[in-house]
Amino acid sequence: MNVDDYLKNCKVSIWNETFAVIKSKRVYSEAFVNIKDKNEITVIIDQEKYNEEDAIEIEKGWKVLTFNMILPFELTKFLSKISQSLASENISPLVISAYSTDHILVKEKDLHKAKEKLEHLGCVF
Repeated sequence: MNVDDYLKNCKVSIWNETFAVIKSKRVYSEAFVNIKDKNEITVIIDQEKYNEEDAIEIEKGWKVLTFNMILPFELTKFLSKISQSLASENISPLVISAYSTDHILVKEKDLHKAKEKLEHLGCVF
């Protein structure tokens, strides 16, 4: 499997909402993602829809980019190539992998440069 074949004309969508990444006291049913591990609960949610009282720590101003394609489990270097490209612009992505596809979050201030870097890899918005 050639990662470049997956990146060429890969459709990427940018969600309209701006998200917060929260170290939270609880999970949210309306969140984009809830991660509950042994140490904490992390919630990624539209930053207009969380309760301040639930936030232990918070990072606001994230945009979600979704790779609108099915990515096989055997595919390697997909996220690595994306991360390296973004790192060249000092953009640190937050990666969320779903069963069939991947999502990255970038700070809203970095969105334009992130989009340019992904387009350079062959992605289409």
